[in-house]
Amino acid sequence: IYQSVMPPVLKPESSKIDGNAFLGLSLARKSDRGHPESVTHQIAFDLNDVMDRSYEYMSSTNDDGFLIGGGEPGAPKSYKLPAKDSANVELMHIGTYNPEWGGISEKEIIEVMKSGKILIPQIEVLPTKVQLNGDSPPELELRFDMPWGPDFVETTSELPPNWQLRFIHNQLFKHFYNPSRYCPSPFHVTIARKVEFRSEQHKEAYFSMCEAVVKKWKLAGPRPLNANPVDNKSGIWLFTDRTKPTHFFPPNFLPPYNTEEKRQIILSYLTEEWDEKTLSWVRAEYPEKEIPTSVKQKRRVAPVEEKSHFMEWCGNPIEALLGVSGRAPT
Repeated sequence: IYQSVMPPVLKPESSKIDGNAFLGLSLARKSDRGHPESVTHQIAFDLNDVMDRSYEYMSSTNDDGFLIGGGEPGAPKSYKLPAKDSANVELMHIGTYNPEWGGISEKEIIEVMKSGKILIPQIEVLPTKVQLNGDSPPELELRFDMPWGPDFVETTSELPPNWQLRFIHNQLFKHFYNPSRYCPSPFHVTIARKVEFRSEQHKEAYFSMCEAVVKKWKLAGPRPLNANPVDNKSGIWLFTDRTKPTHFFPPNFLPPYNTEEKRQIILSYLTEEWDEKTLSWVRAEYPEKEIPTSVKQKRRVAPVEEKSHFMEWCGNPIEALLGVSGRAPT
């Protein structure tokens, strides 16, 4: 029996031709172990630390090899397809720049992103785990989850790591309604595809190594994706495909984020999440902060009684800042 593996696009019947354009983060970083034409977009994380270039633990990947950590240099350093570092986190998959195929014109995307209709905070991210996805053979992914949910009652409390990803993602999904729109959830960087390990013991040893690296990153906390230490412009990119980031959009919604107006706007976009199965908005659920660890983890849910209050801010965020009401289409 044939089973469709089509991505969860918004309107399958109108999504004519698949493409690779998207909006997202770039974690590319040049390395002397990678492709000589790789560029550096961030220095916060050396993703070589979670790779296995010597294939000590892995037995094989697909012909792309490693997509991160500087990319694949090609022969004689490696005998995978030579390619630049393409480490990225997709926030919204566009597909193509042709509306007739279900995409969005490049001009429209750039105009919207430069207009201020999408609030882009100073992005600071934190890798949370390395894991295999559900494919067979699987992809190896570096995840960027929200470890706990925002507090919708004590609105002065600390925001969770990686809140900016859901914040931007939900804004994009509430603004763009092209048929090919979707997001490869959860938020992640693909390390390699069709990964096989030498044995279960090698697999366990590899993930133990990764766990130690991620723990080190967690101790340092969320980091901005800047190309050098003096930059302060950690924003998002428009990619024609994962190897071609073409336009950069710097932050336009700057810290601090603990003022009442800004916190209300942030929380308004974190009350919902997009359900890929029903292709509709549902109330967001988040894990509780793990304190104490002996207590069974509960799910933090955006409160129903406060949802309408928060969603009053969900129109054009700039209008919200100016005190003008407005709501996004649902």
